[in-house]
Amino acid sequence: MPQNRIKQHPILSVSPKEMIEFQWVDKTLQAKTGETIASALIANGIDIFGHHPTDGAPQGLFCANGQCSQCMVLVDGKPIKSCMTKVQPGIHVMPLDGLPDISRLLDNEIISADRQPTAVTKIPVLIIGGGPAGLSAAIELGRLGVKTLLVDDKSHLGGKLVLQTHRFFGSTEAVYAGTRGIDIASKLADQVHALESLDVWLETSALAIYEDKTVGLWRVDLDEYLLVKPDVLLVATGARERSLPFKGNTLPGIYGAGAFQTLVNRDLIKPADHLLIIGGGNVGLIAGYHALQAGINVVALVEAMPKCGGYKVHEDKLARFNVPILTSHTILEAKGKDHVQQAIIAQVDDAFQPISGTEQTLPCDCILIAVGLNPVDEFIQKANEVGLPNFSAGDEKEIAEASSAMFSGKITGLEIAQYLGVDIPPIPNAWRDFEAILKSHPGEVQAIDEGMRAEQVFPVLHCRQEIPCDPCTSVCPYGLIIIGSQDIRGLPSFSAPDDKTCIACERCVAICPGLAITVVDFRKDPDQALVSLPLEFSEDYIYAGDRVPLTDIDGNPLGEYPVTRVRTLRQLSSTRIVQVQVPAEIATKVTGIQLNAGWSTPTNETDLFLETTEQDAIVCRCEHISAETIRTLIREGVRDINQIKAATKATMGSCGGKTCLQLIKKIFREEGIQMDEITEPIQRPVFIETPLEILAKNFQED
Repeated sequence: MPQNRIKQHPILSVSPKEMIEFQWVDKTLQAKTGETIASALIANGIDIFGHHPTDGAPQGLFCANGQCSQCMVLVDGKPIKSCMTKVQPGIHVMPLDGLPDISRLLDNEIISADRQPTAVTKIPVLIIGGGPAGLSAAIELGRLGVKTLLVDDKSHLGGKLVLQTHRFFGSTEAVYAGTRGIDIASKLADQVHALESLDVWLETSALAIYEDKTVGLWRVDLDEYLLVKPDVLLVATGARERSLPFKGNTLPGIYGAGAFQTLVNRDLIKPADHLLIIGGGNVGLIAGYHALQAGINVVALVEAMPKCGGYKVHEDKLARFNVPILTSHTILEAKGKDHVQQAIIAQVDDAFQPISGTEQTLPCDCILIAVGLNPVDEFIQKANEVGLPNFSAGDEKEIAEASSAMFSGKITGLEIAQYLGVDIPPIPNAWRDFEAILKSHPGEVQAIDEGMRAEQVFPVLHCRQEIPCDPCTSVCPYGLIIIGSQDIRGLPSFSAPDDKTCIACERCVAICPGLAITVVDFRKDPDQALVSLPLEFSEDYIYAGDRVPLTDIDGNPLGEYPVTRVRTLRQLSSTRIVQVQVPAEIATKVTGIQLNAGWSTPTNETDLFLETTEQDAIVCRCEHISAETIRTLIREGVRDINQIKAATKATMGSCGGKTCLQLIKKIFREEGIQMDEITEPIQRPVFIETPLEILAKNFQED
């Protein structure tokens, strides 16, 4: 079978791993040690994991984070989430076609009489979530000697940081700006493991918060269920991706952005050749760049708003790689028989309604959904309900960048210490102000001066939007790059006094998270400049002596010019510096190299194949409830989501409403119903699918 694995990556090390064998239906497949079943199947060219019992629609991976149930398969006859379960040698995996047969479980797996009572362990602090916020809070508590238990359902600490190969924005001093997310995850994890008062349980799911203020924890790797009673609970569970209802939205090959990045950046799997991105925030823009680095053509990025909401430097990177960015557009339908093969998009008006006659059909074998995030807030809601003292940090508290989640966690860790009576100085108000800066939205795009300077050598700062970012100011050996405003959101500028000058060390070029700095050098020839550009693609692409197509910041072509040198810098080696020779008149305009100019572009063909599987716009993925079904009930006068649940089973599936509840509320809003008119569904334990034998125990408090 085909191996859809990434053989070479400009940032990540592609090292051989031990392979193990497992069975898929009647075939023997190989997986990497430690790989999830979902990733192993996709690496082997399999993306249909089963068929839905309601309508027989093909099912495949969507979230890769345990937040939905679309990736369910049978492992040795037992239904499991393939995205959360590692391959074990010799397991037999089957597609889940329809409902699973539980008859084989009744004899020996539901209730075991030899189970011992579950004791309750008391602890000062329990942190749920080992991402940037949870880790940062744990570090502060650990430094103060506060006994803390941190649990996370993954096998590695870091949360979404482990999926981020790009350099981070923010403050170099406070949140590791200029460092790649994968490396920040390692730095934070190392600090946590070094602190004696911190315990870390990985592959541990928080199942429920009970009325007696205990938290049920399932240590999946040890098959243990425990009850913990913390004095304080910190919920740092991050966010889950929003789904988007459109016709065909559950076809295999349609992923949430996190799932796509999990496959590409964590597992080094190439799930597609031609990718369409829906959503122009930072998540969608960054994922598009990650796709290009993995050798995947980005057919287009579609954004409903008149302009992308993410950082302009991220958008500029895609523009320089010839990626069409279609603002004021939306997706109408995904088409394909058993896998997405094309998408129909259209322009939208000021009310975000499709404009008839503007439809386009784009060929693609993957659609990435990046239309925002919702906080994972069920734990905080239940903690408040039962009166368990609690704090929240990171995306659970407010959706923002990972850099702000780190600082949010730092502050919250100290707040918890204060709550517990630890004698520490007051938290400076300036810290809270700085947290707000890190959370701030990007400013308006400004015109910048790309004119010539008197110096023979100087950096050109192609930053044209105020965002919190300062790595370039910290890395210049002479401090010649400065931010003149009161905080790090100001645009940087180059200022060289008479006794100092730029030495073309190129460190600012290599460290800039937005790849928005070049260095222009006229020292050899006043008519021909040497321009140093950042490149984060495989070094096999470009060599000295090649001629490469150059672009300005907006992706406009400037012509082909010779490469004079390719090098890397110590400690910044994952970014290559490509030096090109260009005429003086374009030296300050050169911003990037257009490597994918020959890749495919959108087509207006309307019928690339004949046979398709017709699907409605699905709101509830677990039960395959359509948007039209929900809308009909609302128009009939239903205002209680519990009634919708009873009538349709929406929110009643394996995910417990994690995916569909927000979409149902969105339909209410679209129908003009105010949120205060709606009755929320009742949230009951447990929060994830749990084997009954785990809960079939009595428990007693010490």
